[in-house]
Amino acid sequence: MKLPRQKYGRRLKTSDYIYNFFATITGLTIFSIEFFKQVFLPPYEIAEIKKHMDELGVKTFGIVSVTGLIIGLVLAMQSQPVMQRFGASDFLPGMVALSVVRELGPVITALIFAGRVSSGIGAELGSMRVTEQIDAMEVSAVNPFKYLVVTRVIATTMILPLLSIYVIVIAIFGGFIAIVITESMSFHYYIDSVIRAIEFGDFIPGVAKTFVFGYIVGIVGSYKGFTAEGGTEGVGRASTTSVVLSSLLILIFDMILVKISLWLWPTLE
Repeated sequence: MKLPRQKYGRRLKTSDYIYNFFATITGLTIFSIEFFKQVFLPPYEIAEIKKHMDELGVKTFGIVSVTGLIIGLVLAMQSQPVMQRFGASDFLPGMVALSVVRELGPVITALIFAGRVSSGIGAELGSMRVTEQIDAMEVSAVNPFKYLVVTRVIATTMILPLLSIYVIVIAIFGGFIAIVITESMSFHYYIDSVIRAIEFGDFIPGVAKTFVFGYIVGIVGSYKGFTAEGGTEGVGRASTTSVVLSSLLILIFDMILVKISLWLWPTLE
């Protein structure tokens, strides 16, 4: 696998930035093709995948819990005066649930996950690259791409949907807390309104796209770390650019996937 090298320096020209842009797109494409070529080949490194899923899930569990609760609280508090103005307070639980399930829960969880995990993968693999540990694995007849990249990408792809479902539940509960503080609404009525508002076509597209977001977080962090160069400065650059690039790709693919989901489920419009 031959990947295009980036140009670094303090006095880059405009042509160098353009070259780096297309080199990143080309490198990520080659890296993704290599992933799909190796993911189905043995050995499958199941233990390593479980270890990464456990580490990534535990490390992100606390911050996504707080984020989910705040999403629900803020969304309900912001929307409540507007709904009251139009005499539609009864629709507030359903509005909060639909907003969280269809868009806010999956996307914000993915962005938090990218900031926490993609940078960690970039820094970890970058450190291994600049200290020549990856080269040592190749000399020892160990496939570093299979062992380091494939296992991490599978782990991020599998763990993000679980975290997103958890955040959706926490956010809906946060919305109930915000509503019950100002209105005398029972928990039974709130949950009943949420269940009546959400349909199958609302839940599946929102959760399904988190598999794509999880793949983006894993493949971008691994690519940046795997191609790091330039000592400790290169490790820092790999960590930073992993977050920026994965967050940008998540937003771009979210726009594309929303359009596709509206095409597949026209009732969402």
